[in-house]
Amino acid sequence: MRDLYVGLMSGTSLDGADGVLVDFSGTGPVVLRHAYRPFPSAFAAELLALNSAGPDELHRSALAANGLVRIYADVVAELLEKTGSPAATVRAVGAHGQTLRHRPQEFDGTGYTLQLNNPALLAELCGIDVVADFRSRDVAAGGQGAPLVPAFHREFFGRAGTSVSVLNIGGISNLSVLRNAQTGTATDPVIGFDCGPGNALMDHWCRAHRSQPFDELGAWAASGSVCQPLFDALMAEPYLAKAPPKSTGRDLFNPAWLQERLQGFDAVQPVDVQATLCAFSAGAIASCVAQYATETRLLIVCGGGALNTELMRRLQEALPGLVVQSSLSHGLPPMQVEAAAFAWLARKAVLGETASLESVTGAKGARILGAVYPR
Repeated sequence: MRDLYVGLMSGTSLDGADGVLVDFSGTGPVVLRHAYRPFPSAFAAELLALNSAGPDELHRSALAANGLVRIYADVVAELLEKTGSPAATVRAVGAHGQTLRHRPQEFDGTGYTLQLNNPALLAELCGIDVVADFRSRDVAAGGQGAPLVPAFHREFFGRAGTSVSVLNIGGISNLSVLRNAQTGTATDPVIGFDCGPGNALMDHWCRAHRSQPFDELGAWAASGSVCQPLFDALMAEPYLAKAPPKSTGRDLFNPAWLQERLQGFDAVQPVDVQATLCAFSAGAIASCVAQYATETRLLIVCGGGALNTELMRRLQEALPGLVVQSSLSHGLPPMQVEAAAFAWLARKAVLGETASLESVTGAKGARILGAVYPR
C-alpha cells in the first residue's frame, strides 16, 4: 500500500514553487512526480518587498499568503492529475511557506521566524491535511529553526561508515555534514548550517543590470573578471566567521547589504561585480567545507545553484580535494530535494516523530516540527 505525501517549497530565490509527490512505502522515499509553477513577476516583486519593512504590511502579507497558497494548490493539483492519485490517497501536504523574516534568538532571547502561508486555505483548496510552520517549535526550544533539511539529507544521501556533505544552494546556501552518515552518533553528530549567500545577491544584480531574473548557467558571471579587493571586502562579513549553529537569510544578505559594500567600487563594471558575487558565494561555501567538513571527499549539490555551471566550476576549483557533483548523480534532481524534504518532514509530524537535530540547530533537544491543519 502506498504511503503518499506532497512536499512544497518556495525558497529565498523567489522564482516559484516546487512540489513533489513522494511514496514512503518502500525502503526509502521515492519521488513519483515533480511539478513547478513560476511566480508572476509582480508577485515575486511583492514577496521581495515584504522582506523589508513597508506600508500596510499586515494587509499585504495576508493577501500575498492567499496568492502563494493558490499557486501551491495548482502545484498539488498537477501532481495528483499527472499521477492519477485521488486527494484521498495522500496523507498530508508539507507546505513550508515563504520566509519573510528569520531572526532566531534576537531581541528578547527567543526571537522569531516568520513564513508567509495560509495552510488552512491550502487544506480547503486541496482537500488534504496540511502540515506547516515547521520552524517555530525549534526556535521556541532555543534553536535556530534552520536549516531543517540535514535530517532528510542523512536519510536520503547518507552512507553508513563514511562522511558525505550535502550543499543546498538556493537564495542562501546551507551545508549538511553527514558523519557516519546513516546513523549519526553522539561522537559523530550531523551538523548543518547556513554558509551565506547562494543565488540571492547574484539574482538581484542580474535583475538590476540585465532585467533578467537570474544569470542562466552563470554565463554572465563567467564572462567577467573577479575584482579581488571587492571579493575581500565581501568575505570580511562577520557572519562568515561565526561558528555554527547559525542561520541567515535576506535579513542580512540583501540589496542594502550589497550596496553598502560596493561603496568605493564605482569603477568596477557590472559584469565584473557579477563575477565577484559568484566567486563570493563559492568562497563562502568553500571556507565552510574546509573548516567543518575536513573528512568529506564528496560534496553533493542541490538547489538552483547546482544548475549554475560557473558556480559549480568555482566550487570545484576552490575544493580540489573533493568530488563536487549534482544531486542528480545521486538519485534526486537538484530542484526536487528541498520539496522532498518537506514531504518527509510532514510525514514525521503526522507520525508524531521528532525531525529536528539539536546538533544542527542548537535547540534544547529534538522536537516534533509542524502544525497540522485538517482537511
